[in-house]
Amino acid sequence: MQKFLYITDQNEYSDNSFIGPLFEKYLTKHYDIDIIYFSKFKGTLEKKDNNKIIIPLADKLNVLEVLENNGINLKDYAYVAVRNDTKILKEVIKRKNIYGFKVAFRLSFPKRIAKLQMDEANNKKSYFDIISNKIQLHQETSLINDCDIFLPTTRKMRDKYLKDVKTRTFIIPSAIDPEVLHHNIQHEGEEKRFFYAGTLDKLREFETVLDAFSQLSSGSFKIMISTKDPEYAQNLLAKYSTLRENIELYNATTKEELLALIAKADIGLSILPDIQLFNTSTPVKIMDYYASAVPCLMSKNDNNLSIFEDNKTAWLCDFDKDSIKTKLEEIIKLSKDEVALIGDNGQHRLLDIRNYKRIADDLAHQLNVL
Repeated sequence: MQKFLYITDQNEYSDNSFIGPLFEKYLTKHYDIDIIYFSKFKGTLEKKDNNKIIIPLADKLNVLEVLENNGINLKDYAYVAVRNDTKILKEVIKRKNIYGFKVAFRLSFPKRIAKLQMDEANNKKSYFDIISNKIQLHQETSLINDCDIFLPTTRKMRDKYLKDVKTRTFIIPSAIDPEVLHHNIQHEGEEKRFFYAGTLDKLREFETVLDAFSQLSSGSFKIMISTKDPEYAQNLLAKYSTLRENIELYNATTKEELLALIAKADIGLSILPDIQLFNTSTPVKIMDYYASAVPCLMSKNDNNLSIFEDNKTAWLCDFDKDSIKTKLEEIIKLSKDEVALIGDNGQHRLLDIRNYKRIADDLAHQLNVL
């Protein structure tokens, strides 16, 4: 079996809900895979769980040398993939002809663009930032064109941000694991329980969602929020005293804690502002919701419309207070069985078109024909 090296940009304890099922599970049916994570607490290379290699963060740009110095023969690898970090990618590309492996670049989310747009939202973006972004974009495009295959999350992500990339492209979207589906625990209350998981910041404008909730005539709802930004959340919620009794704030620190909360909810909230950054991909959290057959209220954009059907597999609406309010009113009037049916339909839809086993099989085929 050919060997595959995946160099992530994550620390060893990070949430790897994407990496785990695809690279640690289904792709191992096709390749012998080693996965590299980083640690700022370790001083030497460490191997864990057969296929995980932990490397000191200080050696991030010397990954290949560290592997060789620890007796790992780089010529054994047929493929080396790099996740997000173009500095690591540059070092890998320098050595591809020496060792004979094929190079893949995985772009999970355009983090630099996200930072630029966050700075703009906070009135911190400068002319220097714009020029710097153009230079980095040119450099990234050049590096990706030196790869053998490009693996973005969506085609729109490539077309919007890296339109000059010419190398072979294979889309690896967020998906669900068909073998790990979670039971949706129906709570006993009559209210609809809405759940938001993830980042809260100025760019995501969650206050627009709260404004819509505050206008509802029915108070038969709860908003469950789990975020790693509790201070921002508290400051935001302080502006909505009339909603405070309807809001429950959580800080799930593990995947298991998050899934346990989601399973007790009725509807996931994944409605985001109408900007390219959010419109070019489907958030991983949506997959977490549907893995528990919890249907979602989400943004009405081309990407989501290509997957979900309004009022059948999800609820879709525009990102403004009145549109969100109207959709919330429709949802609250539905019976529990009607809500649950949307979740089941959405889960079946994703199992058909967005499951990691199928993606792994298709990716293996693409790599084998390089």
